[in-house]
Amino acid sequence: MAFIDYYKILGVSKSATEKEIKAAYRKLARKYHPDLNPDNKEAEKKFKEINEANEVLSAPENRKKYDKYGKDWKHGEVYEKAQQQQQQTHYQSNQQGFSSQEYSDFFESMFGGARTSSRQSHYQKFKGQDFHAELHLDLKDVYTTHKQVLTVNNKNIRLTIPAGVENAQDIKIKGKGGAGLNGGPNGDLYIKFIINNRTQFKRDGSTLYSNVNLDLYISLLGGEIMVDTFDGKVKLKIAPETQNETKVKLKGKGFPVYKKEGEFGDLIITYHIKNPTNLSEKEIELFKELQKLR
Repeated sequence: MAFIDYYKILGVSKSATEKEIKAAYRKLARKYHPDLNPDNKEAEKKFKEINEANEVLSAPENRKKYDKYGKDWKHGEVYEKAQQQQQQTHYQSNQQGFSSQEYSDFFESMFGGARTSSRQSHYQKFKGQDFHAELHLDLKDVYTTHKQVLTVNNKNIRLTIPAGVENAQDIKIKGKGGAGLNGGPNGDLYIKFIINNRTQFKRDGSTLYSNVNLDLYISLLGGEIMVDTFDGKVKLKIAPETQNETKVKLKGKGFPVYKKEGEFGDLIITYHIKNPTNLSEKEIELFKELQKLR
C-alpha cells in the first residue's frame, strides 16, 4: 500500500494542533461534500480521502502511530510485539544456527521489505487489517433491494443492499479487508449505512409516520381525500366530526421489513385540522349563527 500523506491532504503541518486539524477538516469536508458536488467523482474521491485523514489525525493514539510507522501505522502494535519477540529469542536463534540477518528477514517480509526468509512459514501469522467504510444513501434507495459497486482501497466490491436497511447499521463482508501478514487471513470490510431522509415521512424501523392537513369542512362533514404513501397516493374516507390529531393506520403501507421479502410495516397518519383564514363577512356571519346554535 503506497504511503498517503494525511497532513498534506488536510493542508496542515505535522505540528498542527487538534484544533487546527479539526478546522481544516470541516472546511474541506464542506467544500467536497457529495451533496454539494453531485455526480463529481473527483470530489467524491477527495471527500473520502479527507475523512480518512481526519479519522487518523484527529485521534491522538492513531496520529502517534501514524507519525511513527507511516503507512503501517495500523500494524504498529504487531510490529512492536514482533520486535520484542526478536530480542527475547535472539540468543536462542543464534544457538540454533539463525543469523541476525535471517531473523530480520521476517520483519521486512511483514512490512514491505524486498527480502523473504526461507523460514517465514514457521512464524506467527497475522490477520490483515479490517477496513471501515460509510455508504451514504437516500431513504428512497433502501425501499427496494438493489445492487451497488463500492470502491474500497482501489478495489471494486459488488454488494446487494437488502430493502429496509437501517440508518447507522453495520454489515461485515468477510475477507475484503487488508491482506494478511506472513500468510495470515485477509481482514474484513465493515460498511456503515448512512440513510438520509429527505421525504415527508418519519421512519421508525418498518413503521412510517406522516402528517396530513385536513380541511375544517371535511373534518366536520366528512368526505374523501387523496394522501401520499411511500409508493404512491391512496384515497381515504374521512368520517364526519373527525377530531384534530386523529390517527389512522394504513396496514402494509409502511417500510419494508429488513430481510423479509414482501413484508411491510404500517403507515400511521395524523390529521391536523386546518382552520380557514381571510373569512368574508358572509362566512363570519354564518359562523356566528352556528355559534348561537351551539
